[in-house]
Amino acid sequence: MATLSRSALRPFDILDAFRTAKRPLSLSEISQLANIPLSTCHSVVRSLEQYGLLYFLSGRESYPTRWLWDAAREINANDPVATRCLPALTALRDQTNETVILGTRQDDRVLYLLVVESGQTIRYSSRVGDFKPLHSSSIGKVMLMSMPEKQREAWLAGHALEQATPHTLVDAERLRADLEASRQRGYTITRGENVVDVMAIAAPLVRGAMALGVAVAGPNQRVEQNAGRIADQLLACMEKITL
Repeated sequence: MATLSRSALRPFDILDAFRTAKRPLSLSEISQLANIPLSTCHSVVRSLEQYGLLYFLSGRESYPTRWLWDAAREINANDPVATRCLPALTALRDQTNETVILGTRQDDRVLYLLVVESGQTIRYSSRVGDFKPLHSSSIGKVMLMSMPEKQREAWLAGHALEQATPHTLVDAERLRADLEASRQRGYTITRGENVVDVMAIAAPLVRGAMALGVAVAGPNQRVEQNAGRIADQLLACMEKITL
């Protein structure tokens, strides 16, 4: 996995501080919430202001401008994958009444590209940009399942299977057997292996060189009761998506 550049990520840390606070912030508040030294924070805030990303309500407090909103809308409207998948995944969410996630592999993690949340009060919640482990998430297992055997064996030999919950498969032999069973039926299942009390069913969505996975996730008991129907609806959805 590539080493992160903290200096490059500091503007995003500052913007995330506003997302968390949901109000204008002073420089000291930004520094504290973003965990950035005050002097460095001052420099980054001034740079964001000069670029038109922040404005000052007073001499002390600032807030992001609508530049972010406008730019995000234009970027989202031209997303070559997520926007094409959204109608089908929204329909799948409505069919299953559970949260639907689109993800892809980035290094040794799964990156969430699209999250269509269930409208139920008790549901699985996540957000775009979240990362999940390969070995303990349903979409991660899709990525492992879809690897050529030699590549998968090399991955299993070279990676520690960290325990996220008491149900995580941390034994390579058990995970190998689970992946083989998943390959034969065409979809993966996780039962509280990454998030306790959450069950997910995921299937591959392969178009060209890009490997994607789609998962339906929700409370263990509810998904377990409807697992067969959800799996059928998921696989039917994968057939309909064209990228």
